[in-house]
Amino acid sequence: MPLLSRRLFMGSSKHLFSPKCPLPQASLINPRRLLHFTCQRRLFPNPLTGFFLRPPATAHVFRSVKPVMLSRQVHLAQVEDEVVQDSLALVRLKLEEEGIPSAGMKLDEFTRILCPQCEGGDSKEKSLSVLIRESGAVWSCFRAKCGWKGHINMHGEGKHYRSNNLVSKVKKYRVLSEQALGLKPLCNELLTYFSERMISGETLRRNAVLQHINYDQIVIAFTYRRDGKLINCKYRDITKKMWQEKDTEKIFYGVDDIKDASDIIIVEGEIDKLSMEEAGFRNCVSVPCGAPSVVSEKALPSEEEDTSYQYLWSSKKYLEKASRIILATDADAPGQALAEELARRLGRERCWRVTWPMKNENDVCKDANEVLMYFGPEALKNVIENAELYPIRGLFNFSDYFHEIDAYYRCHGYELGVSTGWEALNNLYRVAPGELTIITGVPNSGKSEWIDAMMCNINEREGWKFVLCSMENKVQEHARKLLEKHIKKPFFKARYAETVERMSELELEEGKQWLYETFHLIRCENDSLPSINWVLELAKAAVLRHGVRGLVIDPYNELDHQRPPNQTETEYVSQILTRIKRFAQHHSCHVWFVAHPRQLQQWSGGPPNMYDISGSAHFINKCDNGIVVHRNRDPKLGPLDRVQICVRKVRNKVIGCIGEAYLSYDRATGEFKDIEDQHAT
Repeated sequence: MPLLSRRLFMGSSKHLFSPKCPLPQASLINPRRLLHFTCQRRLFPNPLTGFFLRPPATAHVFRSVKPVMLSRQVHLAQVEDEVVQDSLALVRLKLEEEGIPSAGMKLDEFTRILCPQCEGGDSKEKSLSVLIRESGAVWSCFRAKCGWKGHINMHGEGKHYRSNNLVSKVKKYRVLSEQALGLKPLCNELLTYFSERMISGETLRRNAVLQHINYDQIVIAFTYRRDGKLINCKYRDITKKMWQEKDTEKIFYGVDDIKDASDIIIVEGEIDKLSMEEAGFRNCVSVPCGAPSVVSEKALPSEEEDTSYQYLWSSKKYLEKASRIILATDADAPGQALAEELARRLGRERCWRVTWPMKNENDVCKDANEVLMYFGPEALKNVIENAELYPIRGLFNFSDYFHEIDAYYRCHGYELGVSTGWEALNNLYRVAPGELTIITGVPNSGKSEWIDAMMCNINEREGWKFVLCSMENKVQEHARKLLEKHIKKPFFKARYAETVERMSELELEEGKQWLYETFHLIRCENDSLPSINWVLELAKAAVLRHGVRGLVIDPYNELDHQRPPNQTETEYVSQILTRIKRFAQHHSCHVWFVAHPRQLQQWSGGPPNMYDISGSAHFINKCDNGIVVHRNRDPKLGPLDRVQICVRKVRNKVIGCIGEAYLSYDRATGEFKDIEDQHAT
């Protein structure tokens, strides 16, 4: 065998190769790699071509051989590829036998499919994860009620594999009996205990309340039954320590009493359930496990994962029939947290809640049994009959706002708005908290100056504080304008001051203190532009930290408008104005928003319209108030210091109406003053 002696020698079969059958030519294989051939009527050397073909049924086959590696490389890659493909085919066949469809699954990639054992539950979730490899496959169902797992390992010819299936995680519960638990009828001591809590012997007998001996101590045994069968038992000793039987199903206490009930009452303890029966309500159940300390912030889990509230889901068929569910949990914080958790699962729209009465001047009754003990069964009956709808976030009744309506009627706040400081505007426009005012006007009309003057007037009269987001003003220039209006003197001795005396250093120091106490600034510390969300977040901080009552955003076109490509400018403007209005209403803060008009064609010199604002008609459609500030530029039409304030929209008739007023502008001090004869203008 000269050919084989130069390449490799393989033992264990004299039928493997012959000198007339050279090794197949393919890509090189590292000689140190252990070759493992598997042939089951599949691979057979063809003496003509040198490739391996399927042999006839009578052909000699071999099982497994391990080569004695020499120094030369061997060309056997094609043989190995075909072996791998046949192994994968066998793995897929075995998966099909397990009921797992493998079509479309890729090698070494996880695939999620419908579990053949649980079929995805009610949600039909693709919960079975399958991984196929050359050596076999593994799978696992991630549904808590299923948990089916298994794997396939290929050996030798593939005739042998093992499958380790863990089918279904159905928990097995203990079967209980009164005899096995040693339960006995209540003794006179316990009957007296319940009598002191206003629970009668008849109610105790109907609910099968028994006793149990625990380490020579008599304890109360509350028997949990379903269809009359004992499912669980909960014990209570004289120190109010409570425990339950292990490995038992958690169900409602008294679940048989709500099978056909249209109204269901849920309480937090077994004695509260018995108290409800004393008041005439048998359609009552108690939770088995007490209350959580706080409401969970996590999303509501699925029915299978909601292990703490399985007693709800096990009674689903009864609860679904009920049109009204009254939550009569304890008055403390855990009791209210339990009510919220129950309402989340049952649906707030059909839940009601009770209001426990005061048992003295300072304390409220904690639960149903305290009401029964302090005020009797009739009072407890009234509590249930006067239950209120469980609140749903975002859904209210006018009664929820009666206190605000009363305050509005009595004008305890700024319901009628505050004066701008100019008599000419008092009947047209007053400033009310929680509203949005859009200010517009052609460039150099005095929009920002007029807002500054109005803020100075409101601060002087009402003591309001303001937060300013004025991107067009340098800080020192804005401070100069505000100080001139407040001190009523020019900041500099310059040409614009004419003969008016400049403010002194003492007046400057007093003015700086006024600036410190009255205004807060929103400024970008780098070259980026502020977004509306960023501005509103800082304004919110100013409201909460400093108690500001007014926000100025000046102007709209200086904001960073990150508009999505699929959103029109009209939609974008509507969105940001909605955000600003919600901020104003939620924080009772008035917002002045300056927006420039678009370039006016064939402008005649008159004031622009609110619909001329660049961007969208939503500026006037969505605002509460719309004002145009316009300065006269033609000496033929009147004094050049005359400023026209055009009130173009007022949503709330209580604070103003549409109209126009005229003010004069003092260039030296930046003040706006009333003109005595408005008609003369």
